[in-house]
Amino acid sequence: MKRELKREQTTKLLLDTTRTLISEKGCSKTTLSDIMERSGLSKGAIFHYVQGKDELLALVLESRLAEINDRFFDAVAQGVPQFKGPMQKITESLSILDDPSDVTNQILMYLLSKSDQPAVSEVIQRFYEQAVNASKQWIKAGQQHDVIPASINADKTAELFVLLSYGFRMRAATAPQTISFGISDFSEFIVNILQPNSNSKKESGD
Repeated sequence: MKRELKREQTTKLLLDTTRTLISEKGCSKTTLSDIMERSGLSKGAIFHYVQGKDELLALVLESRLAEINDRFFDAVAQGVPQFKGPMQKITESLSILDDPSDVTNQILMYLLSKSDQPAVSEVIQRFYEQAVNASKQWIKAGQQHDVIPASINADKTAELFVLLSYGFRMRAATAPQTISFGISDFSEFIVNILQPNSNSKKESGD
């Protein structure tokens, strides 16, 4: 138990330190030496968890997804099956998608710029698959609780949502002056797909 607790504490320290440094310096200028110095962790301690900087950055991405997943299923477990509570946890997480300063957006853009490297390509693919799988789990959980129609194709819908989320991240990196489809539109779009027989206001209030 003590070993597991120590592992959790070290992982949290490593991820928190990495997030902070990226916020301050960006992905390119953040080095493992910076992370070692700020966290107090040795190179050996860091390499016990990851094989290098790129894998560490991927771990930050995965940890954000895990946090959203935990919040969603905590809401699902709050008693009477409903759509509003769990869906709210998802829509709350969407706000980061069009924020170019968000750490996860910075990391994803950085890793994509290095996708010609096999090791980086592998971690990008792993994150994409995890994101699709998480979305699929959310949809299936709603179907199991009869708040999302069983007729919704979980596989296709999950991938559609992830593809759109990637589009938002890409657009944030280009910093367009005007947009026609924003985060609120995306949230409404998700609700309308998952509860097609109700209007969006009624759905989000059920």
